[in-house]
Order: sequence, then C-alpha cells, then structure tokens
Amino acid sequence: MEKRRTNLYWIITGLLCFCLIGGVGQLFQVKEIVDGFAPLGYPTYFISIIGFWKTLAIIAILIPRYPLLKEWAYAGVFFAMTGASISHIAVNSSIFHVVTPLIIVGLAVLSWYLRPPSRKLIRTNLENQL
Repeated sequence: MEKRRTNLYWIITGLLCFCLIGGVGQLFQVKEIVDGFAPLGYPTYFISIIGFWKTLAIIAILIPRYPLLKEWAYAGVFFAMTGASISHIAVNSSIFHVVTPLIIVGLAVLSWYLRPPSRKLIRTNLENQL
C-alpha cells in the first residue's frame, strides 16, 4: 500500500510540476505568455515575478529534504493558482481559464497530502508539549 501511495505521489507531483513549467516562460516573458496575461491587466514585470516563484516552487518540491521549504512552495502554488482563477473570473474569461488553475490547485493539494514522510515536517517534542 505504501509503495502505491509513493508511486501516486510521484505521478501527481510530476503532473503538478509539468503544469507549473510555464513559469519558466513567464520568467523569460515569452511573447505568447505575455499576450495571455494582457486581458488581466497586470504589469509586464509581474509576469516575471510569478514565473520566478513558480520555477523555484518546482525546484523546492522536487529536491530531497527541506520540508519547510516544500510547505512554503505548496502554499505559494495554492495562492498563485487560486489568485489566477479569481483574476480570470474578474475579467470574465472563459471557464477554461477559470478552471485550469483550480485543477493545478487540486494537483498541489494531492501532492502535498500524498508526500512521503521524508518530505513532511516532523513535530518536535517542544511543539508536542504546547
């Protein structure tokens, strides 16, 4: 059962990171990506900032150790993608543009939930006493 859970974790995490790879295009302001942001009204420099953090999130989620960093990365993906969905709702984008970020949120939540113990924060004795 544990091996199945680990395999499912890596499949979901792989899909999540694949979905976030667009962050590299955002980081380098690929024309098609910049054009896709235009209806949202965000300044162009914002695209690079989001791309930078998405790229770092992929790295943080995939590298071994650093469980606290992973928690921050998952939270960042959650906030960025729910914010993207809300942004698309605000400008009356198509349902595709509203739902796609929410699917990525679902992948992030599943990846977080399924992560192996070696990738989780462990409570210290002091924390358990509080």
